[in-house]
Amino acid sequence: MMKSQFPEKPTAQAMLASSQAGSAEWWKDIKAQGSPLIERLNDDVCNVTFFWRDPQGSEATSDFQRVWININGITDHHQSLPPQSLQRLAGTDVWSLSITLRSGWRGSYSLIPRTRPGREFPQDPDAYTAMLAAREWWKDMFAHAIYDPLNPNQPWPGAKSHALSPLHMPDALPQPAWREFDLHGAALPQKPAKLQTYQWNSARLGNRRKVWIYTTGESQDPASRPLALLLDGQFWAQQMPVWQPLMQLTQEGTLPQAVYVLIDVIDTQTRSRELTCNADFWLAVQEELLPAVATLAPHSSDANKTVVAGQSFGGLSALYAGLHWPQRFGLVLSQSGSFWWPRRNKSQQDENPDEADLLLRAVSNGLGAASHLKIFMEAGSNERLIYQVNNQMDELLSGTKNSVRYRVVDAGHDALSWRGGLADGLQYLWNEEPWSTGDSTVTQRDN
Repeated sequence: MMKSQFPEKPTAQAMLASSQAGSAEWWKDIKAQGSPLIERLNDDVCNVTFFWRDPQGSEATSDFQRVWININGITDHHQSLPPQSLQRLAGTDVWSLSITLRSGWRGSYSLIPRTRPGREFPQDPDAYTAMLAAREWWKDMFAHAIYDPLNPNQPWPGAKSHALSPLHMPDALPQPAWREFDLHGAALPQKPAKLQTYQWNSARLGNRRKVWIYTTGESQDPASRPLALLLDGQFWAQQMPVWQPLMQLTQEGTLPQAVYVLIDVIDTQTRSRELTCNADFWLAVQEELLPAVATLAPHSSDANKTVVAGQSFGGLSALYAGLHWPQRFGLVLSQSGSFWWPRRNKSQQDENPDEADLLLRAVSNGLGAASHLKIFMEAGSNERLIYQVNNQMDELLSGTKNSVRYRVVDAGHDALSWRGGLADGLQYLWNEEPWSTGDSTVTQRDN
């Protein structure tokens, strides 16, 4: 066996400066170390270097002109400045890019290799026109996005239907229950867990959807099992399956044996209608879905054992449900809640304040003031507007009788971060387990 040319893990700069850069042995070392290469610069910041191997060889034989990189929470799809591209090392098949990231960051990313005559990033002197053009350009580019083949962790399909690679910085919040997923991909449910599917035909809503019902044990008293409703259920059932992580946490004793109900959103249009402060949706859940689920998987109807969990519009909807029906949904897990709804643009809100920040205004006017909900809220520090409105919601809830834990994580609007918060939130809401070490910001109010 040939001895590695770089046995002591040299810096990315040293590897790129090597006369052997681009050789088979050089790429073997890159693959062994895994991409991206992470080098700590100080306690808070790391240098991160991404690599891509051009399948067509060097610039003498290759048509590739750009290898764009899209990093959730870092790449701004609305700005008019060109995105970042990896750069070719002259005379080789090596493309690379080095950036600095905070040591606690976690985010998903993809690469977008483009050949001539690849469409270049649009430029326009008018800022608004440039922003719209940039958004359209990114939509076109997503069709060509790929995961990082040098990343040792398993890719996963993102919301825009292209594969993503995970980036876990050394001080990112631990996600031990998801380690097997990162190493080996999704796993099917194993006994004693049980997975059932149910077709929910809703008379109230006038539609039909798939619902996944997952139980994590054969309880001697099944009717006492806690219940969790997971919105965007198709995502947690298919793209980022929760079966193995939930079972692992149950077997470790950090989660109780429980019933999980994953509710499909049907499509984007239905999601935008049903998960945005929609009373009919939650009445249908209570009047139609939960009685049917109880016949298939008996569970407790105690509000203090019932979690409603969601992200983005789902996070908005979860808190909406708890605030309006606290007698049924006593535990709320809201991640990246879209509390800006229905007006994302602040100038529009100023023009018509009665249609702005609907749930924020309702809480400000007294909704939920006398409730005793237990709430886990989470937002990413790089989510901008969502981070802002979650801070506002936390402040408003501080004046109520609800118990709130609000955590700010070093991430963007990203399921790679949400999956860890989902596990942590369930543990807190059901078991009051301590927080994972390394939280960037946590406020707790037990009023």
